Amino acid sequence: MLSKINTLKTLTLSGLLLSSPVFAAKDISDFQTWGTATATGSLESFNPALKKFKYWAEFQARFGVDSSRLSQVMVRPGIGYEINKNSSAWLGYGWIPTDEPFTRTPFNERRLWQQFLWKDKYSFGALSSRTRFEQRWAPRVGDDTAFRLRQMLKISSPLKNAPAYSLVASDEYFLNLNDTDWSPKSGFDQNRLFLGIGYNFDKATKTEIGYMNQYINRSNTSVNLNDHILSINFLFDY
Repeated sequence: MLSKINTLKTLTLSGLLLSSPVFAAKDISDFQTWGTATATGSLESFNPALKKFKYWAEFQARFGVDSSRLSQVMVRPGIGYEINKNSSAWLGYGWIPTDEPFTRTPFNERRLWQQFLWKDKYSFGALSSRTRFEQRWAPRVGDDTAFRLRQMLKISSPLKNAPAYSLVASDEYFLNLNDTDWSPKSGFDQNRLFLGIGYNFDKATKTEIGYMNQYINRSNTSVNLNDHILSINFLFDY
């Protein structure tokens, strides 16, 4: 358990270091608001034989340019298989209309994604890991397929005197695996560090609200993005 805690601390520290260019003069800062609703659950209700199969339904709306405009929408459905009580494997599709400040030329990105989820509970709370592999396309912008690997670690620790509430921290590192003709270049892509408060409405419904720092390496320009985000998440687990 101590090794997992140390791993989380190391990744979180890495996120802080990666986000340190916030002080660089050439970086562009933006204040954004992101809203997310994600529902997961078993397909057993449709057919008992599908007990170990799960669904993933996610919708996001991201408001950029100082939260004044809808800059990105994300629709991300998926199907998963429960390997055991702690682990599951997933695959799915993503449709992502994207505008400024994430791009100068608006486009509709499409993705296929696969991921491995691991989670467990300890005396201090819940620890989870998500490893996601993406294949990305941007029709009308470029013809290449972009391959990207993402790794997130997350910890949620209930408050002793108010167990419905929890302190939540996560860090996710993005790595581009190849060069493309529509912007992504191999190497570090971005890092997202989140700190917030979670609240359990009941066993199936939870919200997590807090601050996220997103640092994006724009490889085709010397000006990178440093986004300060109000992140509002609703999680439904049936």
